[in-house]
Amino acid sequence: MNRFARALAVTLSICALALASQAMAQDLKIGYVNSERLLREAAPAKAAQAKLEAEFGRREKELVDLRNRIKAAADKLEKEALTLPESERLKRQRELLEQDRDLQRKQREFQEDLNQRKNEELAAVVERANRAIRQIFETEKYDIILQEVVFAGPRVDITEKVIRALSGPAR
Repeated sequence: MNRFARALAVTLSICALALASQAMAQDLKIGYVNSERLLREAAPAKAAQAKLEAEFGRREKELVDLRNRIKAAADKLEKEALTLPESERLKRQRELLEQDRDLQRKQREFQEDLNQRKNEELAAVVERANRAIRQIFETEKYDIILQEVVFAGPRVDITEKVIRALSGPAR
């Protein structure tokens, strides 16, 4: 076989492979779900956020009030420090320090409790979202649905479809 015939055979083989891979790609049904958007916009995610705010709002307000009272007491002590007897000034400084430690402990406990509940609520939302994604996957015969990608075009983005599915009754 001469060089021209060999080059023609290679070129035809490459073209055949390109056409075959294009035909296979056309048959491949791919979907993409933006997890971040899903957890921000889906009804169950919004409900979970509202539930957490209701559950922890009062406690957070109490911490803010306590922080403000400690700050006001510290400001008052600073203004009166020069006129107070040293024993009284030291006593009030110790009380403020103790109140501040108590506040920091309460804030840590609050944050730990809030994080634990957020994780519980998030897990429930993710589980429900995964069920909705699986149902879309099966009913619409997707070959693959991805959640973490660098880039995805709007043609494969099914996030809105999943958000609508989550707005329906809980399953």
